Amino acid sequence: MRQVNIAEAKAHLSDLVARAEAGETIQISRRGKPVVQIISLMQPRKRIDLAALRALTDTMPESTAESVLPAMRDGARY
Repeated sequence: MRQVNIAEAKAHLSDLVARAEAGETIQISRRGKPVVQIISLMQPRKRIDLAALRALTDTMPESTAESVLPAMRDGARY
């Protein structure tokens, strides 16, 4: 957890918000005492495990990709 004073928070607000979005917790202090905490409202995105995705799709029959996926795609258009 990073702690910064109000003056530093004013000067670097965009950077602090970006860090909070990435999952870091930021405390802003006044005269050395923490008064505010910045946290992300969204969970950071997880990286896609391409090997696991490829292993999953390799087990799917060919007809699935040709019939089910286009139907799902077209159904989402309505």
